[in-house]
Amino acid sequence: MEEQKAVKPFGMADKIGYMFGDFGNDFTFLLSSTFMLKFYTDVMGIAPGVVGTLMMAARFIDAFTDVTMGQIVDRSKPTKDGKFKPWIKRVCGPVAIASFLIYQSGFANMSYGFKVVWMTVTYILWGSIFYTAINIPYGSMVSAVSDSPKDRAELSTWRSIGATLAGLVIGAGTPIVAYVVVNGNTVLSGPRMTVIAGGFSVAAILCYLLCFWLVQERVPIEANNERLNIAKLLKSLVTNRSLLGIIAASILLLLAQFGMQGISGYVFPNYYGSAQAQSMSSLVSSIATLVICAPFAVKLSDKYGKKELSVVSCFFGALAYLICLLVRPGNAYVYVAFFTLAFLGLGFFNMVIWAMITDVIDDAEVQNGVREDGTIYSVYSFARKIGQALSSGLVGALLGLIGYTQATAFDPDVTRKIFTMSCVVPIVGLVAVALALWFIYPLNKKCVEENSAELKRRHETN
Repeated sequence: MEEQKAVKPFGMADKIGYMFGDFGNDFTFLLSSTFMLKFYTDVMGIAPGVVGTLMMAARFIDAFTDVTMGQIVDRSKPTKDGKFKPWIKRVCGPVAIASFLIYQSGFANMSYGFKVVWMTVTYILWGSIFYTAINIPYGSMVSAVSDSPKDRAELSTWRSIGATLAGLVIGAGTPIVAYVVVNGNTVLSGPRMTVIAGGFSVAAILCYLLCFWLVQERVPIEANNERLNIAKLLKSLVTNRSLLGIIAASILLLLAQFGMQGISGYVFPNYYGSAQAQSMSSLVSSIATLVICAPFAVKLSDKYGKKELSVVSCFFGALAYLICLLVRPGNAYVYVAFFTLAFLGLGFFNMVIWAMITDVIDDAEVQNGVREDGTIYSVYSFARKIGQALSSGLVGALLGLIGYTQATAFDPDVTRKIFTMSCVVPIVGLVAVALALWFIYPLNKKCVEENSAELKRRHETN
């Protein structure tokens, strides 16, 4: 009784702390998804197909590291700081350093082979090892912070706010500082990118520590020492419709979102010749997400359901880009307006998606009687990385297909194709997300409420 009284109730400190966790994540993650391809093609001189292939190949390594980390988290015993929080403190330094090492422009004049090896080693070290080691426990921690579906939805929203703020800093600030004009063309500066990456790494560490200090784990989750059975896990995945649905939707969401962000590094400086417009797109879309999506996501999802809200918002985003493709605006800031409308469609889904994976974990517990936060979240995290890889690989492959190189970067025919690509990728991705949620993902509002009530009954009985 005394221990229960000493535990602070769920509150604003948890929300702000959890927000800082994804703020820290995205200081390195969004930098990679938005600028790594551009950095290695334009500064280091690596072919876009090679960079995209690496980003895709690294995700196969994640098939092992993600699930392994999920098993480690599930089997770890709670400490005085909790079951999940200690990992954030342990890994925040290594993940930040590894990210900084990726953007070493001082190696631009080294041999092509050296640059490919350096890119490969540092990217795998950052993404497949250290980012996995901090992101799996961070994402799994929601279940230990609160057992209330409403609280978890709020944590999901605040996590998305953290990601949005990081996107605001990285997306709006980086183009202003990183691009320079050379012979009338807007190009990326390698030395400036190195300094920017270092600054973001320091900021990531500070954000992770704030998450560690502010969030409190208050729901006991004991160690699960059951040996990993691959056949059982695969069977569970195949038969777990809710997990399959959210995985399919997430992969397609990331195809749309990171396709948009990756191509923005080319459509703004190369097609529109404006780094300022690229910065403005991130600024306006981030503010719109914070002002419109963040305040209303929980309320709308609580009233209509998370699945229902996400389907409608994704169709809306696809429609915005379809109109943009048909209008083909010549003014960069008109394009920014369409980009922002589409990003709002993404925004509502992103605000509730982390609560949706907790709904999936609850659904699996209802069906199987076993709670496996770390393992299920790690499988989901791996699926997200597949989406990230596909978007990076797709952007790199499409750039290669249209003939983009350092020499053709400002060729009018190539830049026109870049614009078309910037619209078609998110249209296809967002429509596919909505269809996946509609036809595959079964956890509508009624089902989520029934699962929550059933688990509450079981826990009270035990």
